[in-house]
Amino acid sequence: METILVAAGLITEGGKILVTQRREDTHQGLLWEFPGGKVMEDEEPRQALKRELREELGVEAEVGTMFEAVFHTYPEFSVLLLVYRCRIQNGVPQPLACRALRWVDLSELEQLPMPPADTPIRRSLFFSRKESLSP
Repeated sequence: METILVAAGLITEGGKILVTQRREDTHQGLLWEFPGGKVMEDEEPRQALKRELREELGVEAEVGTMFEAVFHTYPEFSVLLLVYRCRIQNGVPQPLACRALRWVDLSELEQLPMPPADTPIRRSLFFSRKESLSP
């Protein structure tokens, strides 16, 4: 079974977390997720995340330390999801390659429908909420 390497960003501001909604015509369409995307061949995950945030949200970001790594198997493929703490350096997030975006607090995040691979990340955020979420 194919394993896809994905890099995602944990972007926080003012106690809120940035999430994006997948387009309707994609795998796991209309679910909410942490922004990011596939790592291309010969691409380093942090560089891929910077590229994805530029393409998906129109922002330049500083990619910091890893927050979580999750392996999840879907019926069609497996995903290795690497989540990094990020900080927006330039630009205001816009939904360029996603259906929508939202800044949510932890209680709102708990209510959003998310892909199974993102669920452990959401759980980790609740356990680490006293910890600084900055890069």
